[in-house]
Amino acid sequence: MGRRAAVRVSGPLGPYAEGFESWLRARGYSQSAVGERLSQFGQLGRWLEREGLTAGELTPARAAEFVKARREAGYATWVAAQSPSLPLGYLRGLGAVPLPSATVGGGPLEELLDGYCRYLVVERGLSERTRRCYVPAARVFLAGRQGQGGLALDRLCAADVSLFLAAECPRRSVSSARDLVCALRSLLGYLHLEGLIATPLRWAVPGVADTRDRSLPRGLEPAVVRRLLASCDRRRTVGRRDHAILLLLVRLGLRAGEVAAVRLEDVDWRRGEILVRGKGSRQDRLTLPVDVGEALVSYLRRRPRSDSRALFLSVVAPRGEINRHTVAWAVRAACTRAGLPRVGPHRLRHTAATEMLRAGASLPEIAEVLRHRELQTTALYAKVDRDALRELARPWPGGAS
Repeated sequence: MGRRAAVRVSGPLGPYAEGFESWLRARGYSQSAVGERLSQFGQLGRWLEREGLTAGELTPARAAEFVKARREAGYATWVAAQSPSLPLGYLRGLGAVPLPSATVGGGPLEELLDGYCRYLVVERGLSERTRRCYVPAARVFLAGRQGQGGLALDRLCAADVSLFLAAECPRRSVSSARDLVCALRSLLGYLHLEGLIATPLRWAVPGVADTRDRSLPRGLEPAVVRRLLASCDRRRTVGRRDHAILLLLVRLGLRAGEVAAVRLEDVDWRRGEILVRGKGSRQDRLTLPVDVGEALVSYLRRRPRSDSRALFLSVVAPRGEINRHTVAWAVRAACTRAGLPRVGPHRLRHTAATEMLRAGASLPEIAEVLRHRELQTTALYAKVDRDALRELARPWPGGAS
């Protein structure tokens, strides 16, 4: 552990200062950053003392008053609304301050959404990421039905569903519209299950036009992949991490979320395999290519110390597990360094599939690596097998034979 930050914390937060400092260091904050945040902790403690408040009375509303008081006093630091989030998070973890209260005042809408959320967790077992998509979409749909008579679900019909989608889908991208219709089907199924609507209107939700088969999958050329990998500065921890991430994407075709979900124990070094945690709680074991394994070892030798069992960690404070957005950022940053147009992680998944096809792999073999549930999904890549397609091409009338 580094040397103690020379910051005095008094008032109601004084007893928590030493623990807060250790907590910050464990999360990867530098010496100077620890000092700055302890200084804020001390200012917050002195404000509580002047207001005659205890630590247990530090609610989000009180924290907002602290920020407002600093802003009105002309201070330039710790004046943003989210400034107290770090000390509040630490104190909540100790149970020293109350958790934020649940949203009130929503009436029947919030009660219905609370029940729907419990259904998604208990009955469906959906992930937090899926719930973050479904619940806001349900709120948009139900909020549009609020009126003096409440939600009027007893009068909900297929025409209402169609009108909502006709108004909402044109404002969204194709992928966002697909997410919306999936969420709406789930909500309508719940409403019917609860007896709130008489007809299972989830069948009234149409599908979104699938345009995937109208264009070729766009994989990157090998030279471009080499430039992306070479752009990672492996003298630095972040460079080793990003190099390993790019290899998992381009060699094994993992999705961004699957890369972020890899745990330390998921890599079986003796068997040369890696466990992939995919969609719908599916788990598959894939053979670990030598170059990918070497990249992982190189990163693990410099991996930041952490109690987290996630394989990949953020390299800046607060140190912790990465998510799919971090994976996407790593890909975009590599493109920028290599002087290439920006692409997303899924483009590298396409690259893995097209490279396997060029190497002579069959569609069932590619489907096994990509973990597609249906071979029809993998059949999309048949269109880039130009040699096989050339044999099927008919001579053009009047052309050279």
